[in-house]
Formats: sequence, structure tokens, C-alpha cells
Amino acid sequence: MLDIAIIGAGPAGLSAGINAIARGREAAVFGRGVESSFLYKAEKVDNHLGLPGLSGSEMLDKFYNHAKSLGVDIRNGRVLQILPMGDYFSINFDNMIENSRTIILATGIVKGDKIEGEEEFLGKGVSYCATCDGMLYRGKEVAVVGNSEEAMEDAEFLSKIAAKVHLVKSKPIRVTGEQFVTAIETKEGIIPCQGVFFIKETMPFDSLIAGIELDGGLVKVDRLQQTNIPGVFAAGDCTGWPYQLSKAVGEGLVAAQQADRYISKENK
Repeated sequence: MLDIAIIGAGPAGLSAGINAIARGREAAVFGRGVESSFLYKAEKVDNHLGLPGLSGSEMLDKFYNHAKSLGVDIRNGRVLQILPMGDYFSINFDNMIENSRTIILATGIVKGDKIEGEEEFLGKGVSYCATCDGMLYRGKEVAVVGNSEEAMEDAEFLSKIAAKVHLVKSKPIRVTGEQFVTAIETKEGIIPCQGVFFIKETMPFDSLIAGIELDGGLVKVDRLQQTNIPGVFAAGDCTGWPYQLSKAVGEGLVAAQQADRYISKENK
């Protein structure tokens, strides 16, 4: 079992990983690679102390190589769900289960706005994880929204369960229904279905871990990066403004130190 599972491999997540290792904790960083970070596409970054004149990709490569040189375990993939299990957390990472005593959310901002009906029908036909919820739609008609490799894989998975699978690659307009989903509307027309799976690079926070408290759609934390769920911390852009590299690195450090303190208290 891990001591600290860090969700996100950007500046906040890598900073947390380095500081978790410095505290002697068994930690792993779960992410989609540094190229998924908004920072990666920055032409030039001049406002991070001591590292002037670098592009975003050059800076992230330095962060990544630094973390690897210290022995940080970095795993490339997508975290689908985190389940509180009492005194530990169970993590669905690309349909493999990892357990950890604490969690640090460092996922950055969820890319892509929600469409009309998406939030309203969450759990009533709308899902973000085909392998988590697919069995609920055996013999039914479903739609998969996304054009990533994961979307194609999830559509293939659902084709073995559902009666029919519609793959929607362009952004749809709205999800419709009454008590439960009955259709998804696109520019091409209305697709009748009982389930809609939105396959996103980053899972919405309240779908990733049930019960997490949000503030304006972002993870609510105190000055010690603690969330409302004991043992769960958050750092970086997912906690809100200011969306700055130095803030993310600092919050990653604080989150790792607080996770270490939390484990020490729990073990007494």
C-alpha cells in the first residue's frame, strides 16, 4: 500500500512527489505525462524564481527529470475513480486497483465545459467511466462522447455490453431526459439513448471522488491544502486562483508535508 498517491503529474504533482520522497514516504504520481499540462505549450516562462528564459516544455522536463532522479514513481495513465475505504483509499487507475493511505489531488483544471443536462443527469444516465458503470447499461443504447484513444477503447468495451453504441466525436449540445437520460442532442440530430459516457482527459472532481467539497467548481482547501475529506489534500490549479507555476509548486510541497503529518498522527 502507498503512503501518498498523487493524482496529476504537472508542477504541483511532481513537487508533491519530491517532497513525499524527502519525508521517507512510499509515494507514486499518477498522471498523463507532462505534455498534458497547460504549461507544456508555453513559449517562454520568466516568472519562476531561478529558472528564467525556459519554454514550458523545457521547464517541465527539468521538473520531471528531477523527480525521476530522486526515485519518484511516476505512472502514466488515467485515474478513473477514488473510493474512500475507511482508513485508506482505493484508486481505479486504468482499471487497475491501487491503495493508498492518503491522496493529493493535483489534476489541474478540468478541460472542457459541461454541456446542458450533463450535471443534472449525473448518476441518472450520465457517467465519466465506462468500465465503472458500463454493466448498468447491459442491453441498452448508449453514447460515448470523445475523440481520444480512451474514448475509442471505452466504446469498444461498451459494445460488448450495450445493445448499441454511438460514438460522438464533436461537442454535443445537451443531454435530455425526464428522471433519467433519454437522448443526447448533437448538431447532426438527436440520438436516443439511456446512457451517455463523457470521456475526458481529467475527471470532474466530484466524479473522481464522491463528497469532495467544491468552491466555484474547484477543490476547496484550507491553508494547509486540506480538503473536507480527511486524508485528501489538493494542490495547484485545481484549488483555484492564482493559476501560477510557483503557487502550484509551493502548494505541492505543503500538501506532501501535510499528508506526511496526517499519516504520522494516524499511526500513533
